[in-house]
Amino acid sequence: MDRRAAKELLHIEGWLARSAEIVDRGKDAYLSDALLQEAGDSLMMKLGEAANRLSRLNVLAPDGVEWALAVANRNFIIHQYDQINRGLTWGTLSVDLPAWRVSLTSLVVKAKDTLGPDSG
Repeated sequence: MDRRAAKELLHIEGWLARSAEIVDRGKDAYLSDALLQEAGDSLMMKLGEAANRLSRLNVLAPDGVEWALAVANRNFIIHQYDQINRGLTWGTLSVDLPAWRVSLTSLVVKAKDTLGPDSG
């Protein structure tokens, strides 16, 4: 595995863990807390950018993960921030991203193997 791809995958692993922390606080907390919403937006933008980089590095997305959809989500959050639907972003955080975490497991393992024992 390309070292750049491996680093992106480890970033993704960390961001997915942080998104799980938001979800652990619950939907009501998320919907009522602008700071949690901004944190979720930031994580989704980072994930979209990493997905774009992985796509350019020709890393095939595993089943359940669509790089192009993550990039589109990133672009929407950045450019149409005044049209964000918090119910939809909650769905992304609470349903889609936990599924990503599972689907990306084998790639994350390969990334850690590529980068060595101090990688994560």
